[in-house]
Amino acid sequence: MGHVIFIGAGPGAADLITVRGASRLALADVVLFDALTDPALRALAPNARWVNVGKRGFADSTGQATINALLVRHASEVNVVVRLKGGDPSVFGRLEEELAALALAGIACEVVPGVTSALAAAAASQRPLTRRGSGRSVSLGTAMTRDGALHAARSADTEVFYMAGKQLAALSRRLLAAGWAAGTPVSVVSRAGWPDQLHSDHAVQDLARAAMLHAGRPTVVTVGAGAAPLEAHTVAESVDIAGATAVSTTVTPVTSGVSALDRAPTMAGTKP
Repeated sequence: MGHVIFIGAGPGAADLITVRGASRLALADVVLFDALTDPALRALAPNARWVNVGKRGFADSTGQATINALLVRHASEVNVVVRLKGGDPSVFGRLEEELAALALAGIACEVVPGVTSALAAAAASQRPLTRRGSGRSVSLGTAMTRDGALHAARSADTEVFYMAGKQLAALSRRLLAAGWAAGTPVSVVSRAGWPDQLHSDHAVQDLARAAMLHAGRPTVVTVGAGAAPLEAHTVAESVDIAGATAVSTTVTPVTSGVSALDRAPTMAGTKP
């Protein structure tokens, strides 16, 4: 009986995987990978069998029961199975279901953390999620609930919504209904962590304007203290986000000019 290693691949480009994640990936006999992981990571396990089990919202996806069964089956056939997940396995990665399936089958496992897309979005926009004096709490949530309903709340100084790209107009209305002021700053980043990541600034009342700009791209929406432009924060640290004035829309494309293979991390014993 083999064992399973859950690895957070990070939010985008291959070089965002951790050193431990890269070294564990190099041990793999079989890799079950998500849709949003960088293909350049294959260079770290060139002899492994790579199996696509990706999930994408509003698109054909591999069912969770199928993924659970594949993990158990492959772990009974090879020594090391890697479950490669985008971002961090413990953040909206359905890690609970997969750990439970392996525990039921008596299969040992390890979890290697990764960088989640909320942190990559904060880095891309240079908007720290916490702010001294005004941003002491952060909430991570999905815009869509399990039954397909749109969800928005005001439970922290900074709210971060994953998987929100197709619902921005509706999310704007829900945020207003949840008590966020119309002028509250909102930062929208799509494909965070990739060379073509895109960032735009909005207010809650005009969030719908971001829909066309970020269409078809995995999107993270940050609302509240952690979305405020840094200049405004440093000039007036005690600003009340609930009474903030409207934020004009700005768009910031970010490119690195680095190829996927150049971005891929290398470890001893692997090919670049």
